[in-house]
Amino acid sequence: MIDTPYLEVDVDRLDRNLATLAGAARNVGVDVRPHAKTHKCAEIARLQIDHGAVGLTVATIGEAEAFADASDATRCTDIFIAYPLWPNAVQASRLRALAERVNLRVGVDSLAGARHLARSLGTAGLQVLVEVDSGQHRTGVAPELAGSVAEAGVAAGLDVIGVFTFPGHSYGLGDTRRAAAEQEVAALATAAAGLRANGVDPRVRSGGSTPTVGFLDAGHADVLTEIRPGVYPFNDAQQVEIGSCGFDEVALTAVATVVRRDAHRIVLDAGSKILGADRAPWATGYGRLLDHHDARIVMLSEHHAVVEFPAESPDEDIPGIGSFVRVVPNHVCNAVNLVDELVAIDGSDTRWPVIARGRNS
Repeated sequence: MIDTPYLEVDVDRLDRNLATLAGAARNVGVDVRPHAKTHKCAEIARLQIDHGAVGLTVATIGEAEAFADASDATRCTDIFIAYPLWPNAVQASRLRALAERVNLRVGVDSLAGARHLARSLGTAGLQVLVEVDSGQHRTGVAPELAGSVAEAGVAAGLDVIGVFTFPGHSYGLGDTRRAAAEQEVAALATAAAGLRANGVDPRVRSGGSTPTVGFLDAGHADVLTEIRPGVYPFNDAQQVEIGSCGFDEVALTAVATVVRRDAHRIVLDAGSKILGADRAPWATGYGRLLDHHDARIVMLSEHHAVVEFPAESPDEDIPGIGSFVRVVPNHVCNAVNLVDELVAIDGSDTRWPVIARGRNS
């Protein structure tokens, strides 16, 4: 018996999700470099490599160090920090050390950023991609300016190998995902043309979030060389609500105990400290129940989740006090970062350490 709440992984579903994405990428003709910030786990990274991933993507230097330390277990020595880094002296030293251990790629998204990276690292032996804004308007240079950033990087001594983008604005209802996928490809095409015009070969053209990869087809292989989805091994309530997956493709849940029941409302012992607190404006709740699709988490505290069932729900369909339920977090990346280990449901309840938990810098 495991004390609740805890995060469990349905390994069969996980493996199906990995195989499905890997097969789709092969059909399109692009490489997979999954974003490991979602799972932060060596065992899952190894499964992704076994399914043909060419390397890993991470968000921070600390995450890169964690996976470099685990490279014997994952069989992965190719890591991309998909972030426009502005390293200080200590971070530059860490990056140089990483570049001696793994094939390391990093991002820049400005002329100043490219020049600063070159001054900080010198000939550290890493590769650089220019980040392009494809519509999220967070980081990334305008696509038509990517060539000038790449040219400045090369002039400063950097090994600029291409461009990347993250279509984070793909999270939404209706045609949001399709529109973001189209903007992603268009932005990378424009950016790649800009690099060529400035004498830089964009041999890597990297994109693809979990919400957009379903819209890629063989024609996009002329633009994209790789995709970097993160959430797809597990999926979550956000992916269900925007239509990226169904409940039968959700591989990670928080197991919780019902501690109170009142008519059509129950209270669980799983709050924001296990589920995370994300709730997008379009989300219908703070999470979903895997086995009760009509229920919604309507209130979330640190250690409580209040769940409401439709008024017409039969009494026997509502879990009673002391029952276990499986909760689908809204944003699985945040949930995983709140625990030390995942319970892998594979016949023996194996524990998978979350090796990059809290590696935020």
